[in-house]
Amino acid sequence: MDFVLATADDLAKAIDGTLPDTVPANTLWVVVAAVFVLLMQAGFAMLEIGFSRMKNAGTGVAKILTNLSIAAICYWAVGFAFAFGSADVLGVSSSIIGSNGFFLQFSGNGADSFPVMGFSDAVPEAKFLFQFAFCAVSLAIVWGSTLERIKYSAYVIYAIVFAAIIYPIGSHWVFGGGWLQNGDTPLMATGMQDFAGSTAVHLIGATGAFAALLLLGPRKGKYGPDGKPRAIPGHSMPLVGLGVIILFFGWFGFNPGSTLNITDTRLADVAVTTLLGAAGGVIGAFVATQIKQRTIDIGMVANGLIAGLVAITAPSGYVEAWAGPIIGFVAGLIVVFGVIWIDKRIDDPIGATSAHGLAGIWGTISCGLFTAPRLAEYNAFGDPDGGLVYSGHFTQLAAQAVGVLVAFTFVFALSYLTFAAMKATIGLRVSDEDEEAGLDIIEHGMYGYPEQFIPQSEIGSGIPGRPDVPAPAHRGATATAVTGEATV
Repeated sequence: MDFVLATADDLAKAIDGTLPDTVPANTLWVVVAAVFVLLMQAGFAMLEIGFSRMKNAGTGVAKILTNLSIAAICYWAVGFAFAFGSADVLGVSSSIIGSNGFFLQFSGNGADSFPVMGFSDAVPEAKFLFQFAFCAVSLAIVWGSTLERIKYSAYVIYAIVFAAIIYPIGSHWVFGGGWLQNGDTPLMATGMQDFAGSTAVHLIGATGAFAALLLLGPRKGKYGPDGKPRAIPGHSMPLVGLGVIILFFGWFGFNPGSTLNITDTRLADVAVTTLLGAAGGVIGAFVATQIKQRTIDIGMVANGLIAGLVAITAPSGYVEAWAGPIIGFVAGLIVVFGVIWIDKRIDDPIGATSAHGLAGIWGTISCGLFTAPRLAEYNAFGDPDGGLVYSGHFTQLAAQAVGVLVAFTFVFALSYLTFAAMKATIGLRVSDEDEEAGLDIIEHGMYGYPEQFIPQSEIGSGIPGRPDVPAPAHRGATATAVTGEATV
């Protein structure tokens, strides 16, 4: 059996003039959309750094780059084949796991090898790049919740497991041609709808974060002696704002890019619906924070934008534009009340379990309410009668609920086992002393903001008691004396 890269055949056709004009146009659009989504890594970096204290700001840069690189290799090697490949493997149906396309070598043409994306004639390499960007986003979601106390080695190990196994299989079931999307189960009368990943990307990432948080525990000082949560403010709301705006920009690759086509102009409709969902999220969060906190909380409003975007991701290709602000507004309400409720029990510094988890659930469920029949037919998945608002019955709503439950259970089980194994062997979190000093100096031997921590007299003097780490004095008392920062 011959295994090929699609570009070799396409280049030959381009030379002899037989390549259809739509192939380069659609390929260009998918690559551009993938670059938009990859830019979201900068957004996650700025968001997480802004919500961190200064002594933990620098580690976010290394973390993003490390995870992106590990995920790229793992997804190229096996993840893409598991997520979108057509062939059965070891007697297991491709409805459960794919197996065509390891190392981007595949048999047959691209449309047959990755059938769920066969409606687009963009080359498979472009589709791989786009879908990898989704994997990288989902992985980035996991780590925001674990700020300021998790070991760097945990990033590396979980990134491998997540990008090679957890995300590919979970996303395959939901929007890679797997059994949830096709409705191949007695539990579902029709297939699940998730246009761009409210569940397949965002809930999967948030579920991994939730599993980590249960085993990791809160930051030192997060909960007082009475058990009530205490605020540990991030050091830079401007960086949070910059991160959110970058994410907003990247989302116009995320949702419109999921059309995988530029030639039928559907991407413009999806872009408008995305914009309206985002706007609804901000307004919803503004209303909720006024009601609950009697103020306009900057972090909450920022998370409102993210929640609106997360929620509109699944229905962006299935609903009419008028539903966008409604879906986003509800997500904005959900994220504020969700963050406050979760914070009483679990230390999630950036609110990812609410913004990506709860809003992701709502966005997926909203397809069961608002999916338009014409768009269900166009996308070829789900009940052709549409959601409850149009059909008057619960068929699509039930499919969405089953899909959310299955995806959450699968990802949580594998993630919890992975983190539990790490906790029992190498450990998950740094020591209390290292947490107080900050992960920048402990994990990387430098500060993200050195001038705030290092007196001029101590520059280049080494760490007292730690000659193996060539960096300035850093332990808790020194850092506090230099910066005036209260160690919580």
